[in-house]
Amino acid sequence: MSSSKVSMMFFLSLIIISLVAVVASADNFYQDFEVMFGDQHAKVLENGQLVTLSLDKSSGAGFKSKNEYLFGRFDMQIKLQPGNSAGTVTTFYLSSSGSNHDEIDFEFLGNSTGEPYTIHTNVYAQGQGLKEQQFRVWFDPTQDFHTYSVVWNTKRIIFLVDNSPIRVFNNLESIGLPFPKNQPMRIYATFWNADDWATQGGRVKTDWNLAPFTASYRNFNINASDGASWANQGPNAAERNRLRWVQRKFMVYDYCTDRIKFTKGLPRECKHSRI
Repeated sequence: MSSSKVSMMFFLSLIIISLVAVVASADNFYQDFEVMFGDQHAKVLENGQLVTLSLDKSSGAGFKSKNEYLFGRFDMQIKLQPGNSAGTVTTFYLSSSGSNHDEIDFEFLGNSTGEPYTIHTNVYAQGQGLKEQQFRVWFDPTQDFHTYSVVWNTKRIIFLVDNSPIRVFNNLESIGLPFPKNQPMRIYATFWNADDWATQGGRVKTDWNLAPFTASYRNFNINASDGASWANQGPNAAERNRLRWVQRKFMVYDYCTDRIKFTKGLPRECKHSRI
């Protein structure tokens, strides 16, 4: 057999192995999640591999993981409502419970037809939030599924879109700042109306004549195994460059530059590297 054929067979075998690994790591809704609210607006399809959440004037819907997790990598593929999605919010986040809860947020803020979605990220540590960063997407998140991921370890939290980092939130307990590390969190996904603030500060309302709206979720992946690669994961040089590119081109809000909100001075973490 020629060397070129051997190389091709090896390349194809790597692809097959990768695909098997992806399928094997995908979780099943029935095993790992349960509907949280809006029963009639949540549909579980394809033997538990796909969930659609719908929103109309009566209700939205949401689901949550049956288990809690302390650190891990969490992936969700989401396809957002196309067309006029103004006023709607689609979410994928982790949260503990209680007034001093920890939380790691992906929220997708709808917009008028032809205007881009906004990816809204936030971190709560011991009940303290106000750490928002927002991004415009550089692709159409309504035409196909895209993968949104949270890597959470003792050193940092990384937000990723299609495996590219868009935000890093570092552990700065060394200077006395809280970091989520003691409270296990559940995974949540919700689709709801927030037209009092979601689109252009609440100026554009939900057009209920277009309801029902739909958001779709699939390929839930939970990796919380000890010793896994996420435990010490941080961005490498190429990922840091990609992160800088995303933040330079697509970031539309950064709490660390908002002197109107923080009239007494920017939060202390803003003086430190966030890459």
